[in-house]
Amino acid sequence: MSNPSEIARGNMTGEWVLALTLSPAAVAATTVAEQTFTLTGAMVGDFVEINKPTTQAGLGIVNSRISANGVLAIAFVNLTGSSLTPTSGETYLCVVSRAVNVSAGLPTLTQIT
Repeated sequence: MSNPSEIARGNMTGEWVLALTLSPAAVAATTVAEQTFTLTGAMVGDFVEINKPTTQAGLGIVNSRISANGVLAIAFVNLTGSSLTPTSGETYLCVVSRAVNVSAGLPTLTQIT
C-alpha cells in the first residue's frame, strides 16, 4: 500500500481504500468460518471494513480484522444447509483505517509503506 494524503483528521494517521482480488475457500453448512489473506503493510490494531461486490444467497461477512501484521482475516457465515463457496476471483473493497497511539493500548503506529 502506498502512503495516503497526509491531512490531519481527528486521531487518524492514515486511511486506505484497496481493491483486493480474493478467492475464498468453501464455507461448511450453518457455519461461521474465518479465512485469512495476505495484506502487506496492515498492522494489528488497524480497523478494517470489507465489501464483497456481489450477493450470494445464504452467505455473508460477519467480521473482518487484522489478525497479525500483514494478515487480513474475514469471517464468512453460511446460513444454508449445504456448503457454499464465495465467488472466486472477485475484487473486494477493503478500507483500512489507522489511528494514532490511543489509550486503549495500541502499539505506536507508523505509515504503511
